[in-house]
Amino acid sequence: MDPSPPRAFGPLGTNGLPSLDALRFIYVTGKGGVGKSTVAAALARAMAARGRRVLVCMTNAKERLSGMLGSAPIGPDIVSAAPNIDAVNMEPRRCLEEYGVMILKVRSLYRALFENRYVDSFFRAVPGLYEWSMLGKAWYHTTELLSGQTTDDPEPPYADGWKYETVIVDGPATGHGLDMLRVPRVLLDVAAAGPMRREAERAWRLFQDPSHAGVVVVTLPEDMPANETTELAEGIRELNLPIPRLVVNGLLPPLFQAEQRGRILAHELPAGLSAAHARATREQIQDAALTKLRALSLPTAYLPFLVSQEPSSPQAILALAHHL
Repeated sequence: MDPSPPRAFGPLGTNGLPSLDALRFIYVTGKGGVGKSTVAAALARAMAARGRRVLVCMTNAKERLSGMLGSAPIGPDIVSAAPNIDAVNMEPRRCLEEYGVMILKVRSLYRALFENRYVDSFFRAVPGLYEWSMLGKAWYHTTELLSGQTTDDPEPPYADGWKYETVIVDGPATGHGLDMLRVPRVLLDVAAAGPMRREAERAWRLFQDPSHAGVVVVTLPEDMPANETTELAEGIRELNLPIPRLVVNGLLPPLFQAEQRGRILAHELPAGLSAAHARATREQIQDAALTKLRALSLPTAYLPFLVSQEPSSPQAILALAHHL
């Protein structure tokens, strides 16, 4: 059986995949270099085009999102990046300050405590605290209402609505991404009763709810990314977190049937036909990777390899959004 997807690329929302629009929180991760930031931006564009108010949170990353959305540079303050899309590049120290002010209520008291160099050294040594400051901040924005109030009720109060209907986290790559997802569960195991434990519990409850949250895993149709994706999916499942979508990025539409590829690869070709040999090899690698990925039994979206566009340009993001 040929494991390749259909030759014609169409809007994947029409291919029977469950919609992601109902999710309040989406965490995007994958092996470094597979295009997870591209997918986060395209997903934000797709949801915004359908009328949803979206916040994209980068996790202290090299800022590339503004180039993808065609906006001004995005820093630690939330800014409008595109119609219906706000964005922020979360910095751990800044997030910790916001968290401290939320708990202590008075900024001057925060500064007296958290800006003490001994206390600051202690917090830097606490495993996972900076990761939680970012993940917790992203979760907090799922609780904000248009009225300025907050609630973690799955449905907003009557006559009110969410400030952001979906929060998308452009998470760290594979290992660090999984470590960040583990932090709230670790806090539940080790933190004493108090505000931090209470908020970690509320966030963890949302993250495990498949009707309101999920981890979107991004990969390429290549051997190493496929292997790493298999390990990543196992780690996410061990945390009992839902995976509503696997996104295979950079897919080549097959030019050859499996039998044709076999004949091409079995013979030495004249120099003028070397491109056919290279393409057949690439398709063979792609099919082998897709076979591994299909064994995960996850709802899968396929994003095409863009030949005529820079993959991080606003035009490319809009083109990819049509497939999400």
